[in-house]
Amino acid sequence: MVNERRLNEMYHAVCNAPQGNGFSVVRLPDLLKESEMDDCKAHVHSFYEILWFQEGEGHHTVDFQEYDVRPGTIFFLSPGQIHHFDHEEGYQGVAIRMCVDLMTDSAGGAATIGGLFLKYNAFHAYDSTPYYNIDQETAEMLFPLVAEMEREAKCYGEFGNIDILKALLTIFLAKIERYGRHETPESLDTLRSSHQLFILFRRMVEKEYAHLHTVQEYADRLNVAIRTLHKSVNECSGRTPLALINDRIILEAKRMVRYTNLMIKEISAELGFEDPSYFVKLFKRHTGFLPSEFRESENVITTPDRGAKNSADAP
Repeated sequence: MVNERRLNEMYHAVCNAPQGNGFSVVRLPDLLKESEMDDCKAHVHSFYEILWFQEGEGHHTVDFQEYDVRPGTIFFLSPGQIHHFDHEEGYQGVAIRMCVDLMTDSAGGAATIGGLFLKYNAFHAYDSTPYYNIDQETAEMLFPLVAEMEREAKCYGEFGNIDILKALLTIFLAKIERYGRHETPESLDTLRSSHQLFILFRRMVEKEYAHLHTVQEYADRLNVAIRTLHKSVNECSGRTPLALINDRIILEAKRMVRYTNLMIKEISAELGFEDPSYFVKLFKRHTGFLPSEFRESENVITTPDRGAKNSADAP
């Protein structure tokens, strides 16, 4: 039987969103030293976070995958992602935190196609690595923006505060998108209709993965032919639409299996499966574990294979 206490300890804490204007800038290592929780244990956020490592090296585990941390690495974390560090000493950098309300698709720049690209190509991009790398020249462009965000974050209640913060954040993200290096098959272009469709598909998967499980359902919602959707997704990610749908379902399943005490049949129902046995087979095919084995196993952290893509595209 699963040790309930062990599961609760592993799901260490839920960080709360920044107060006031919902925006904060915190310097490293102050963030790690002054945190109310142990950042070396798995924990989940209720807000968006950008972690820019400027000095120090180590490892950062995000959603069961371990990534190298080096100077110039910028991680993008979305609400619900589970992460932890390997150590708290030696890191220098900055953490930018934004509440969900500041990042809604209907708020400010996120309502435009450019805003959607910035949000769904940096955050919620579960089919690629959760970080960008920047060089020193790009860092020099970003330093003044961070300093201005830090000052503006303290001006809660003053005229235009939220609008200025959103504008600064949009510029910051656009600079990273333009000059940063991201491990994706192709750089996305806001002017290409196929790339716009991919971002809209990625957004819909994030919102509907527990309800829509087939490519046909997504194609219908997006008002495009299945062939068009396949071409768009493959062009932008090197994957199939079904692979991305299944990956998102399995990611959430892994979180729930590993870090909650829900029964497997309850998790299956939460993710939209009427037949728990079908869910168990899907989980086994994608992870190599039965859900019960995954819950008990100590070996669930992996290092991404940069040269291979998950080929488990079957429904």
